[in-house]
Amino acid sequence: MTEAYTIFDRKRVKSHRDRAAAHAEEYTFLLHEMVARLSDRLEDIKRSFPLVLDLGAHGGQLSSHLPNLGTIVQTDLSYPMIHQANGLRLVADEELLPFAPQSFDLVTSVGSLHWVNDLPGTLIQIQRSLKPGGLFLASLPGGETLKELRHSFEQAELEISGGLSPRVSPFIDVKDAGSLLQRAGFAEPVTDSEILTVSYESPMKLLRDLRGMGESSALITSEKSIAKRALFPKMQDYYTKHFADIQGRVTATFEIITLTAWKADGDR
Repeated sequence: MTEAYTIFDRKRVKSHRDRAAAHAEEYTFLLHEMVARLSDRLEDIKRSFPLVLDLGAHGGQLSSHLPNLGTIVQTDLSYPMIHQANGLRLVADEELLPFAPQSFDLVTSVGSLHWVNDLPGTLIQIQRSLKPGGLFLASLPGGETLKELRHSFEQAELEISGGLSPRVSPFIDVKDAGSLLQRAGFAEPVTDSEILTVSYESPMKLLRDLRGMGESSALITSEKSIAKRALFPKMQDYYTKHFADIQGRVTATFEIITLTAWKADGDR
């Protein structure tokens, strides 16, 4: 991996998931939304998948939702998280897959690939791990995700310091996702997105939920030294003023991108 691709601190990603594992089922609404979309997609595909890799499986939500899918190998960066899954499971990094080429009939990933530094490289590894004619299905947050939180942090920091530092992770655009699938050698790539709008009591309740999901920022870029006691009240004030309803509840946008692609039958 080149230094140019290093956006996320993978140790922080792991530690966030380790911490979230203890109460993971309390904060899985977004994960279950993604699982439901992948399940719907699989129901439309009339074929069997004897051996499946679920990459970045969290606590095994996909395998629990699809108990008759086939033999599922589940991986996650976090041992405490993957330890909650039933069946075949192991700790593995999505950036360095420990599987032989042409191992799986289906590779899935739900809510994990947005923390990968070299996404093109990971997609190439996934494509290689599939048998000819194999299927790749993934669901991950898209570019519109948390746009209100991102904008509110930006405005708060501009007001305090006159500058900006990234505080909300970047997410992939749906069009870029399709291009990356093609670059990785997949055939018949299809990408689509759906907007999910969630109402919260306050911006801080949103941040607590993100922490509970293990989705706190893991950006490597150093944040400017603005005390949280100055920044967070400004962020909350702006968020509430611009993104609250008449009851005072704030809106948070989550864009769910679903990827579908095949490995060509003749592709070894």
